Amino acid sequence: MSTQATIAGIGFWATGLPGWDVVRGFVADGSLPEAAPRKPAPELLAANERRRAPDTVALALEVAQAACRAAAADPQQVPSVFASTHGELAITDYMCATLAAEPRTISPIRFHNSVHNAAAGYWTIGTGCMQPATAVSAYRASFAQGLLEAWAQLAAGESQVLLVAYDAAASGPLATVSRSEGLLGAALLLCAGREAAGPRITLELQPGEASAADGVLAARYAGNAMAPMLPLFERLARGGTGEVELIAGRRQTLRVTVAA
Repeated sequence: MSTQATIAGIGFWATGLPGWDVVRGFVADGSLPEAAPRKPAPELLAANERRRAPDTVALALEVAQAACRAAAADPQQVPSVFASTHGELAITDYMCATLAAEPRTISPIRFHNSVHNAAAGYWTIGTGCMQPATAVSAYRASFAQGLLEAWAQLAAGESQVLLVAYDAAASGPLATVSRSEGLLGAALLLCAGREAAGPRITLELQPGEASAADGVLAARYAGNAMAPMLPLFERLARGGTGEVELIAGRRQTLRVTVAA
């Protein structure tokens, strides 16, 4: 199976690297911003909502907006795919612990934010988007499966699809299953064929095990659950052409070829 799409816009935000331009500078020469914010503050959320929203929602909205802005795309017109390892890891741990100990004390706000498509819901409400929004979770293969879902929608006739991938810190027993530290999120505004300017990617799903991720981004953010996406973003940050392998499931890899 193979196909081709164009990356019209990229968004990226991680602890210490708040933005795609900052990432490209770090990959090029190791430079870091002098003062980086602790968490994103997406313009899409009103101030009171921004305070209440979990880190995953703020992260997802920040990179989604950045990718749409870079592609000059109208968020109201773009279908989206949101991918995370297990949704809101810390809130899931809180929900399980509270249900086991004192179920009547569950926080309604935290319950509201515990659903796996919370970030997609905030996005569609905040932008007024009536296009389909999909939430994907596939453990370490979440980014690759999200990319395949976005491709499937392009192959089915969509002209553009927004892919958003993100994970925050895990806590409690869940952290032993899905270890995750800090904040890491990225978004790609994908267009069918060559309808937009930007790097072109070809996808090929194949049997086998993906090689261990290397590079400066993988080394810096190895502790985050979304780290398996980083080989592609390092390739894009360096520019030029090349191939990367992404974990796509049990004994499956997704080969992504980047062309100018």
